[in-house]
Amino acid sequence: MRFLFTICGRAGSKGIKNKNIRPFVGKPLPYYTLSAIDLYIRRYGAKNCDIVVNSDSPELLSMMSDNKIRPVELIERSPELGGDTVGKVDVIHNCLDLIQSRKGYAYDVVVDLDITSPLRRVNDIKCLIDTHIRTKADVTTSVVAARRNPYFNQLKKTERGFCKVCESNFTARQQAPDIYDMNASLYAYNPEHLKSGKQVLDGYVEIIEMYDTGILDLDHENDMELMGVIAEYLFQNNEQFKEVYDNCFI
Repeated sequence: MRFLFTICGRAGSKGIKNKNIRPFVGKPLPYYTLSAIDLYIRRYGAKNCDIVVNSDSPELLSMMSDNKIRPVELIERSPELGGDTVGKVDVIHNCLDLIQSRKGYAYDVVVDLDITSPLRRVNDIKCLIDTHIRTKADVTTSVVAARRNPYFNQLKKTERGFCKVCESNFTARQQAPDIYDMNASLYAYNPEHLKSGKQVLDGYVEIIEMYDTGILDLDHENDMELMGVIAEYLFQNNEQFKEVYDNCFI
């Protein structure tokens, strides 16, 4: 099978300035994503793979071009794919079209890894790809178990006070259906799903579950600081996270 790995990042950021090119625990943030891909390819002998970086940030494109981990293809993002209202699926589809045209061959699976989720293990990528191939899903994505459940302990505002988001008679959280949070770290796509114009959850979706506290939404500076604290702990106490850090050559 042939795989296309996509790494997409926009210039600038409203909550955290230049988020996608920030240093993280002493190394460039996007290198963690490239390091994990590199380790997966080398460990599992995935020879038919290409990696593409898509961005409107000259700094990010230069940083990834100069990396010492593994060569990548570069795409300078077109203006019509910039801005807050453009979905990431459209950018990934653009990556697929341009690289297929550039390389002259098709891909069986497109795997997108988010730059702002540096705390992932090589085995997470393996589980994602293995699950996607085994199930023949349109999309396979990474999740964590939700800490709150809309059937039990989440509320919504009504015209008269508040009530549970989903009506139920459950008296214990264990009775409620399992609920998961998408953690925006890993996605595997069937290329035909990307070409269809559908969004991420519009087709047949499968999941893999990742380490619970390894991903935080990076919206404010304190989010970056907190994730740095978690990262340092994991790098010191978990070999699977540490190897990705050690492989970020700079």
